[in-house]
Amino acid sequence: MASSSGNDDDLTIPRAAINKMIKETLPNVRVANDARELVVNCCTEFIHLISSEANEICNKSEKKTISPEHVINALESLGFGSYITEVKDVLQECKTVALKRRKASSRLENLGIPEEELLRQQQELFAKARQQQAELAQQEWLQMQQAAQQAQLAAASASAGQQAGSSQDEDDEDDM
Repeated sequence: MASSSGNDDDLTIPRAAINKMIKETLPNVRVANDARELVVNCCTEFIHLISSEANEICNKSEKKTISPEHVINALESLGFGSYITEVKDVLQECKTVALKRRKASSRLENLGIPEEELLRQQQELFAKARQQQAELAQQEWLQMQQAAQQAQLAAASASAGQQAGSSQDEDDEDDM
């Protein structure tokens, strides 16, 4: 009934959304799978009915976009007037959430700092970070050089000590 083409998959509400609503509404009640499927089909049919009626109201008022007022008028004309107060409350909540999102996304604009200044500050921070990284790399290189020099000195003194020790042994052998 929800689809005349026979392909119901593209005209249904996701089962996960319905399951979540059922669990939130009836937390201590078990609902059979076929009952859940029936709820999905009823929700889909209800949405189709309301949107079709809202579309007709929209067309009669010579508009191209269905507005919330069209949906509210559709509820009234279909006999669901008792839902209108709750629908208006939900609409207000949606508007509030949307406004908060817009404010959050325009936070950068609300800083009062021009974008060029922010870009300049960012470039300064990048340059400072590059300089610190270069200094750190230079310090590591110097430490490696010092370690290499110390290793060479240690090897040279060990070699000198072995040469001195072997020449001492030769002198000792000559004395005998």
